[in-house]
Amino acid sequence: MNGDPVRRYDLLRGERPELFRNEPGGIEILTDPASVEAAGGVVYQDPYMLLVRDAVRFPDGRTGTYIRSVSAAGAPGSAILPLLGDRIVLIEHYRHATRSWHWEIPRGFGTAGLTGEANAAKELEEEIGARVRELLPLGSLHPDSGLTGDRVLLFAARIDSVGSLEVAEGIRGVLTLPFAEAESMIADGRITDGFTIAAMTRARLAGLTA
Repeated sequence: MNGDPVRRYDLLRGERPELFRNEPGGIEILTDPASVEAAGGVVYQDPYMLLVRDAVRFPDGRTGTYIRSVSAAGAPGSAILPLLGDRIVLIEHYRHATRSWHWEIPRGFGTAGLTGEANAAKELEEEIGARVRELLPLGSLHPDSGLTGDRVLLFAARIDSVGSLEVAEGIRGVLTLPFAEAESMIADGRITDGFTIAAMTRARLAGLTA
């Protein structure tokens, strides 16, 4: 990581104050210099994420620390359910964190300077070589409210075709199937990716599965 962790923490507070708001009755972030230095501040940073250790006061008055991750870009990521006619598109993606293959929908980190819609279109083109004909917002998702401060925007996207897969990122296959069949993959455990399950749930609630 570049720079002093405490100074980077102070800069982050100025750049993204929403990450440091305190709500009545919640877990209070302590920002005095001594507390920040004792907790650690920004303890890790790379082009994709920052790992932050905050000094906090719990609702019962105890003090301690809490660790969380936030995106380096400061922009929400996108997860997109591709709709190809009356079928949906899933990709088979190898995930380093789980050391296994997953059936899931395309997704990606946020990109500074891009709207959520533009970022979603970019991810679809990069991962499955598809161009968006119509983009349908499905709301937002906090993927892990216990660890990350970020949110992800969910979309459905009507597309006309699937092109080249982004094999360099570990994508080896694509599957087009009826929505009901994809739901059966959730039911029997073949789909475990939370973004995919959330986007499909929102799509069904929005009436996009008929």
